[in-house]
Amino acid sequence: MMLKNRCGWCTSDPVYITYHDSEWGVPVKDDKLLFEMLVLESFQAGLSWITILNKRDNFRKAFDSFDYKKIAKYDKSKVESLMQDKGIVRNRKKIEATINNAKAFLKIQKSHGCFSHFIWSFVNHEPIVNRYTTLEEVPAQTDISKAMAMSLKDNGFSFMGPITCYAFMQATGLVNDHITDCFKHPDNL
Repeated sequence: MMLKNRCGWCTSDPVYITYHDSEWGVPVKDDKLLFEMLVLESFQAGLSWITILNKRDNFRKAFDSFDYKKIAKYDKSKVESLMQDKGIVRNRKKIEATINNAKAFLKIQKSHGCFSHFIWSFVNHEPIVNRYTTLEEVPAQTDISKAMAMSLKDNGFSFMGPITCYAFMQATGLVNDHITDCFKHPDNL
């Protein structure tokens, strides 16, 4: 059996492998999945991504399958309930930011028709395919992620800085940062 060459950050953990092979870098245009990834990336700040991936199903249950319309209506009692949920990251500021971001997400949908159109405009509606040969070459943030973070902040979002935005861009395929010898890099498909 021939082993597939993967990006160096992808450990032997089956959760990581599945995520790397089926999601990371794949273009996402669905608003619900885009919102899910915004939430997960904002919760990841300061933690490892594998921690979030391992809690992803718990996040889905706790946050009504990432239904941003429901989340926008969460009240203080729901925040307190989420603070008791051991299956998620219990950070009050991140929970409150999720509710706030759901409201901001809805506003962007209303003004742009859909969130996907708004967020993909940062890359002219086409994925940016990079050709990095090592993980060390992959940036933590870019001018585009800085502009995205500023725009999201201007539209009422919180916990979405340029580094988080770049991780979101990688996760949702706005940018493809699979290294060139990874079997998932577009040049190898």
